[in-house]
Amino acid sequence: MAAKAAMTTGKRIVFTGGSGKAGRHVIPELIKKGHQVLNLDLVDFPNSNGSNVFTLKTDLTDSGQVFNALTTHFDYPEYEGPSVPRAPDVVIHFAAYARNMLVPDNECFKGNVLSTYNVIEAACKLGVRKIVVASSETTYGVCFAQGDVDYHAFPLEEDYDVDPMDTYALSKLCGERTARTFARRYAVDIYALRIGNVIEPHEYERDFGAYVDEPVTRKRNAWSYIDARDLGQICDLCVSKDGLGFQVFNATNDTITTKTPTEDFLKQNQPNTPITRKMGEWEAPLSNRKIREVLGFREEHDWRKYYKP
Repeated sequence: MAAKAAMTTGKRIVFTGGSGKAGRHVIPELIKKGHQVLNLDLVDFPNSNGSNVFTLKTDLTDSGQVFNALTTHFDYPEYEGPSVPRAPDVVIHFAAYARNMLVPDNECFKGNVLSTYNVIEAACKLGVRKIVVASSETTYGVCFAQGDVDYHAFPLEEDYDVDPMDTYALSKLCGERTARTFARRYAVDIYALRIGNVIEPHEYERDFGAYVDEPVTRKRNAWSYIDARDLGQICDLCVSKDGLGFQVFNATNDTITTKTPTEDFLKQNQPNTPITRKMGEWEAPLSNRKIREVLGFREEHDWRKYYKP
């Protein structure tokens, strides 16, 4: 009975890019919450975990395909129902070139900006009231900077003067501005998630030793991360929270990936960068304070549960 009750309160969600590193963990978390999910991607969803997610192969840079994909059945059994397809309740847009150097810079910019525009425009014009888009930690200007560049100040919060110098981060800033424009025009909720370095479950044992023991390698990620499963919780919280209009949220876990408390570490290793407020003892420099206070996020996957320094 509990499963049926969960399904009745769940949303119909179209998720773009669900076959990627983040999406293949986020979508199962959404399904656990009772949501129904259609994946738009060019690659099939890895259903080895039994999620049974249907993938509609969609080129998101083609606006006609996007409009059509947002008004289609979620799977073949829906042909047995009484009605034709309708627009979803929620659109979550993660699809993108995931970083620089996958394609030439102009293609990265074009693909990311155009797909984000097409998805948001179609969703708004079809009457979707909740849209979540993936922005990035790279917008804070250090991840793909040329050379050794310092952050302006700590903690990195959503009112930071983001000024990246690379194409990928620029495309994400354009996505945020597109979201803000359409949220104002259509009076809908569009939440942009500045997603930190995504960590899959198997990566703790494989990678975290180097992260913790060689913190110099983590400056570009601001010594912060987001567990892919906790990112699923964040997406569910975004689905549940209405009435905020356009918002930017850092999507990260709570704590810094070092053995030394946050302010001590930053003062020792980034002495030229000011700390603008008192930070929690182990608070991640890419702070998730807003998402905890506004959406009620409570992490479930602290890295110390999986790796003991």
